[in-house]
Amino acid sequence: MEFVIKQSVLKDELGFVQGIVEKKSTIPVLSNILIESIGENTIRFIGTDLDVTIRCEAEADIKKSGSMCIQARKLFDIVRLLPDADVHFTKDENEWVKLNCGKSNFRLAGVNREQFPEVPSFKSAPMKLSAEIFNHFIQNTAFAITNEQSRFTLSGAKFMVDGKMARMVTTDGHRLAFVEKQLTGNADKGTIDTLIPKKALMELTKIARDASGEVSFGEDENHIYFEVEGRLLITRKLSGSFPNYEMVIPKDNDKVAVFDAEEMKNAIRRVSLMADERTRSVRLTIKPNEIEIGAQSSEEGEAEEKVAADYNGEEVNIGFNSQYLQEFLNIVSSGENDSGENLEKEIDGKTVRVKENSSRLRIAFEFKDGNAQTQLNIAGEKNYDYKYIVMPLRI
Repeated sequence: MEFVIKQSVLKDELGFVQGIVEKKSTIPVLSNILIESIGENTIRFIGTDLDVTIRCEAEADIKKSGSMCIQARKLFDIVRLLPDADVHFTKDENEWVKLNCGKSNFRLAGVNREQFPEVPSFKSAPMKLSAEIFNHFIQNTAFAITNEQSRFTLSGAKFMVDGKMARMVTTDGHRLAFVEKQLTGNADKGTIDTLIPKKALMELTKIARDASGEVSFGEDENHIYFEVEGRLLITRKLSGSFPNYEMVIPKDNDKVAVFDAEEMKNAIRRVSLMADERTRSVRLTIKPNEIEIGAQSSEEGEAEEKVAADYNGEEVNIGFNSQYLQEFLNIVSSGENDSGENLEKEIDGKTVRVKENSSRLRIAFEFKDGNAQTQLNIAGEKNYDYKYIVMPLRI
C-alpha cells in the first residue's frame, strides 16, 4: 500500500479516531488503527475498543491500494509534530510502514490486517438532529453519569426522540440531569428510546463539536449509529432498564430562590475547602434576600459566606454534597443567559421576580424543605427544558 495525504488533514482525522483506542488493552491489536484505501482517492481510518468504533475518511493520493495497521497513539504523536506538508506512507514487507514528510523519515512496526477485529456493519441512520442540540444535551447531562462500573444501567444516558421532542436523562442515584427540546414541524418523524454509554457520548461531542449541520442516527438490535459530516461512530447499546426518572422529578416544590450562578459557584468553591473530606457537605441556609453557605470540619475548621438571592419565604436549612452543586454551576456558567428579560415565576401563588437589569446567568433553586429533593434550572431559559435534581444530605 502507498498513499500521500496532507499533514493537516491526517492530524484532524487521527485526532478523532485515536481517542477511543485502548491505551492499555489486554488485546494488543486494539491499540492500533486500521488504515485502508477506498476507491481511487479516499483513505479510511478505523479505531475500536470493541464497544465503540469510529470511522473517518479523508481525501488522499493513492499510489497503491491496500491496508495497514499502525500503533495509533505513536502515529498521532508523530503526525501532530510534522510540518504542514504532504505525508507519504509506504507499506513494506512484514507489515512495516515507512512515513516520510519533508526531511523527516520514520519506520513503524505494524500488524497484520487479519488481526484487526471486524467492526459492525453500518446500518441506516434515518433520523436527524442538529449538532447544536446534541452538543447541548451531552454537555448539560454527561457530568451526572455514574463512575461506578457496577451500576451498569446508570453508566450512560437515556436518549429519546420522537417527532415532537428530543430528551436526554442521566443519573448516578444521588442526582439527575434532564434536558428536553421541543422539535419543529420539520423534525424527523422516527422514534428512538435507548441507552448510550458515556464513552460514546464523549466521542460524539468531539466529532459534532465543530459541525454546523445535522447528526444522522439510527439503531439496530445491539448498536447505535451516528454520522456527522462523513464521520461515523458506532456504539453498543447499554442493556438493562433505566430508573423511572419521572418519579424523581419533584412535583410539589413550593419555594423558589433565585441567585447569580457565578457568585454562587465561587462562594461554594471557597467554602467547600473547609468541608468534611468524606461527605464534602455544605449547608445552605436560605433566608429572605440571601443564602448563607457554610461548611465545617472537626479537624480543620469552618467557613461561611453569603450570597444575595431573590427569596421572601421562611428560613430553611438544606445540606448538599458540594461537588454536586459545583459541577452543575460549572457547566451552566460556561454559557451565557441571553434572555436578558424581566422574569416572573409563579409557583403555588408565590411570585419570584428576577431583576430586570440582570444580564448575568441566574439560577432558580426550587425546594420544599430540608429533606426533599431540590430542583435547579436556569432562570429565563426558553430554548430547552433543563432540570437538575439533587438529593439533600442530612445535616
